[in-house]
Amino acid sequence: MMQQKHRPDLYDFERELYSANGYTWICGTDEAGRGPLAGPVFAAAVILPRDFVIEGLNDSKKLSEKKREALYDEIVKRAVAYQICSVDEGQIDRINILAASLLAMKTAIEGLPVRPDAAFIDGNRTPALAIPAIPVVKGDGKSASIAAASILAKVARDRFMRKLDRQYPQYGFAKHKGYPTKEHYSRIGQYGVSPVHRKSFLKNLESHLIKGGE
Repeated sequence: MMQQKHRPDLYDFERELYSANGYTWICGTDEAGRGPLAGPVFAAAVILPRDFVIEGLNDSKKLSEKKREALYDEIVKRAVAYQICSVDEGQIDRINILAASLLAMKTAIEGLPVRPDAAFIDGNRTPALAIPAIPVVKGDGKSASIAAASILAKVARDRFMRKLDRQYPQYGFAKHKGYPTKEHYSRIGQYGVSPVHRKSFLKNLESHLIKGGE
């Protein structure tokens, strides 16, 4: 899977910023799970080798589950360093999802065993860091390290939601991963709100249940 093959849409962006700033290591950071009604938000930080290209690397949302799983293993194997962190639903309710997402990214970056010179952050908001934090809008389609981070965060969260499905099988977490699908709202209406649901995301629950029954 690892080949020295040119992917200008991801790797040129990375290399140009390395060259322009004289950095030794740059990490990419992304999150997964801002929109679901249940479970944690996950974030990953990844430092990729500068002289290799991971074939097939892309925004995690554009990849099949099977492809993400394969790339996850390759990224973990080949990365200079990586870290995956999460913020649970209780903390999300206390500080809001944006703050929780930034906290998860900050924790992942600061937990890297190799200190980066700068961090590429997917989106237009950045956590407070001791190193330069560079926001990259739609970065998972522009930066190889952000794309890699998006895959690690997404796969790690999906695996966690499958574990929650075994603990709370009545909600169907393995299928919808906690996202606000019609089926998910139906299960909440039938079984009530679980301990792993984000209460702040369910303030309009009654109206959703009414719509779901129409």
